[in-house]
Amino acid sequence: MKNESLSISNPDKNKIDFIEKVAIGLITVGLLILALSFLNIKLNAVIFLPLSLSSILLGTIVYSRRIYLKKLPGIKNDAVWFRSLSSRGLIAWSIGITLTGFYVLIYWFPRILGLGVNGNSNTGLAALFDPLSYFFEGKPASQWFVYGTLYTLCITSLGYKFILKYRHNRYQIIRTIVVMLSQLFFAYLIPEILEGLNSDKAYFAKDIKNMWPLNYYFFDSWHIDNMRNGGTMGMIYLVWGIALFLIVTPIVTYFVGKRWYCSWVCGCGGLAETAGDSFRQLSSKKVSAWKFERYMIHGVLLFAVLMTSAVLYNYFTNTTTIFGLDTYTWIRQPYGFLIGAAFSGVIGVGFYPMLGSRVWCRFGCPLAAYMGIFQRFKSRFRITTNGGQCISCGNCSNSCEMGIDVRAYAQKGENIVRASCVGCGICSAVCPRGVLKLENGDEKNRINSNPISIGNNSAKLNM
Repeated sequence: MKNESLSISNPDKNKIDFIEKVAIGLITVGLLILALSFLNIKLNAVIFLPLSLSSILLGTIVYSRRIYLKKLPGIKNDAVWFRSLSSRGLIAWSIGITLTGFYVLIYWFPRILGLGVNGNSNTGLAALFDPLSYFFEGKPASQWFVYGTLYTLCITSLGYKFILKYRHNRYQIIRTIVVMLSQLFFAYLIPEILEGLNSDKAYFAKDIKNMWPLNYYFFDSWHIDNMRNGGTMGMIYLVWGIALFLIVTPIVTYFVGKRWYCSWVCGCGGLAETAGDSFRQLSSKKVSAWKFERYMIHGVLLFAVLMTSAVLYNYFTNTTTIFGLDTYTWIRQPYGFLIGAAFSGVIGVGFYPMLGSRVWCRFGCPLAAYMGIFQRFKSRFRITTNGGQCISCGNCSNSCEMGIDVRAYAQKGENIVRASCVGCGICSAVCPRGVLKLENGDEKNRINSNPISIGNNSAKLNM
């Protein structure tokens, strides 16, 4: 007779069944094809590219269904601090090093990925993606096309896993579907199709939902010229890009907080929520980290504003210097290297397994800082708490990828109004008592700094 534990928190190690092994095998086959192409082993791209992508996608779907649908819906911690993947173990470090190395190659050494230059044909990994690139754009794959395809694959496949994991929560299901569709259509398919249909015009749009200051090159002279010379679509993109950060963002953020973008639309946030879900608990909840966060992210925003002001000054005055210094060398290039590449890519994603999934969103994203100012001081959004129902289990704080000690607010019955909160709602989804609720209400009494006394403090007051 099979002896199964009836414990709510199963002490037995979960065994991998046959179907899960097959699913892992499919994922391995897909990754192996990518690895072989990276090693410049010549493969028939027409056959092996769809085989690789479909194997990864199908394997992830089958594996996700197997591990989550055989369990009851609800909160799943499942020894998250005891697994190598989610607790900075060997698997986590291996993935982190691999991701970091991949980003370094993408940004600075694309030739190693097989990118052909000076008229040479692609080889290696880049050549594997040539058929798909020709289908969309009519030209060989760039390192950014390879990256965009794999990025979209991660969000869509692991987004399905996320939906199954949080299927008990309607908010999470809808939010994740929107994130997946936003990445698939607005950041990948539509821009690629538009570029293919307008191949005679210079590049001006790769992600129609990406805006300044996150899109730090939006006001670069080459980009402005390309939009102006891009016909009707170029001018629409120019007007839309300006209106998006200047008008749409403040208005929408006022009504629903920054979550409309950071947790529902943004590709960076989409990857953090899906591919980074296993690492959300790694974000530091220390007060010192919170203080560093505020200085860091607003410093990046200030840097972005200064950089953009300088390049716009150069554009309208038809110069390349400001105060006698070359703008590109002293301002634009350092920003692109330090913030646009090293921070957002190498550290922001490569360090998921070590520092958590929202390192970039929390410490470096200038758009998050911009929206955070509205959310903190002029918004209807807040997370309300019912301190009388809180049992201090810590699930909420453990799952907050932005490093907010949610439990500290819940214990006091204090509304959570933080500039950094992205409104992902996971804290509410994992609360066993329904203490937390995401709300958009009247600004009056939105910030209720009226902490209640609980536990030992109450005992002392009654002595």
